[in-house]
Amino acid sequence: MYSLVHQQQLRIRKTITLFQFLTASLGYLEIIANRVFLCVRVCVFQDGMGNLRITEKGLKLEGDSEFLKPLYAKEIRSRPGNPLYFQSARNVTVNILNEKTKVLTRLVTGPQAVEAHSQKFEVKSLSGKLLFSADDNEVVVGAERLRVLGAEGTVFPKSIETPSVRADPFKELRLESPTRSLVMEAPKGIEINAEAGNMEATCRTELRLESKDGEITLNAANIKLPRLPLASQSSTGSRQKIYELCMCSNGRLFLSQAGASSTCQINTSICS
Repeated sequence: MYSLVHQQQLRIRKTITLFQFLTASLGYLEIIANRVFLCVRVCVFQDGMGNLRITEKGLKLEGDSEFLKPLYAKEIRSRPGNPLYFQSARNVTVNILNEKTKVLTRLVTGPQAVEAHSQKFEVKSLSGKLLFSADDNEVVVGAERLRVLGAEGTVFPKSIETPSVRADPFKELRLESPTRSLVMEAPKGIEINAEAGNMEATCRTELRLESKDGEITLNAANIKLPRLPLASQSSTGSRQKIYELCMCSNGRLFLSQAGASSTCQINTSICS
């Protein structure tokens, strides 16, 4: 009697297990069928799914799209006449890789700065003219004019090479070294012109004009040296304000009151 009851319960359990397995299989088959039907509907009967459209040239997204994982594409562009936006909560990074997945060029736009990492950085006009380039060796500005609008001018910690330095029209040009010396060198000469104004050179100690192999020419209608030292005048000399320009052996200039003959030798004490 006990064995018959046990066999009957075992048959009921097997029947229930088989029914549960068949139910689960039917549910799984229904899910697969729905997915297959969705894929067939999207690929055959429609152009895409939601904002995603399948065209002859590739995939087309309309509206805002969010990618949670990396996106690999040959070309990304907006619709004709519409801008293309890239938005991120932190930064947007664009990497150019080689065959070994090594980063060759990187552009990072972050909340604090825009950084470009590459061997060379270039900016060109629509016609292809080089406007700006920078690499490890030099920085080149290809524009016809470089304008610096800072209130305190431009600071060059080291040397600068340029064929011309000029100010804007009706503006003054000032070259200054507040704490060190200012040196201008050119193998074929240095020319300083002030076509419509004055030119001044002032210093605190000494101003030297030196020519090693040539000469120094002062070409002007009037040459004034208002602060030349004046030698002591003789008590018997004439009181007329006519002076003789004298030079010491060390190159120092001084004035001596003119007489019937040269008075420079009489007043050589000022050369010491």
